[in-house]
Amino acid sequence: MSTATATVARPGEVLADLLPSPRLWASLERGGVPTRVRDVALVVGGAALTGLAAQLSVPVPGSPVPVTGQTFAALLVGTALGARRGFLSLALYALAGVAGVPWFAGGGSGAAAPSFGYILGMLLASTVVGALARRGADRSVLRTAGAMLLGEAIIYAIGVPYLALATGMSATAAIAAGLTPFLIGDALKAALAMGLLPTAWKLVRK
Repeated sequence: MSTATATVARPGEVLADLLPSPRLWASLERGGVPTRVRDVALVVGGAALTGLAAQLSVPVPGSPVPVTGQTFAALLVGTALGARRGFLSLALYALAGVAGVPWFAGGGSGAAAPSFGYILGMLLASTVVGALARRGADRSVLRTAGAMLLGEAIIYAIGVPYLALATGMSATAAIAAGLTPFLIGDALKAALAMGLLPTAWKLVRK
């Protein structure tokens, strides 16, 4: 009769270090697949997930910034992969999009859109929430909520001023067009993360 062995998370680990299984990563390394290959796969996968989520795009009347799944994906990537891989994922996403890959919101590309500042904000936010995740910020509901809200605040702190500069809007108009319409949706995204991430930790510990 066999007994299941629980996966034990060590301090400084993030979800990507444990999924699908530390034993699988170890077997791949023994088979000649270096850790950097695993990291490249995670970085590319994170960028692709963000690009896919960006296609879930709904226009907002009176705003050049649509509602998308992009923000949630960027924060999820940073949290699950950690600061370094999260940064690289969003950097790859941003650079490939600027180079012409049509995976910005609604199939867009390039750096000319007024909403490009939000992508720059996501790059920084994914790094910050990734660093917090390595300190256990995604392992309880309250800490996850704090990390997600901080990440969203960083995105807007860069995205809204960029929007104002790119369009010539006043600060008040940029806030009305680039922040206020998204607050309810972001609260829902934070609530989803509050349930998803701590639950994922519970599952990997079983």
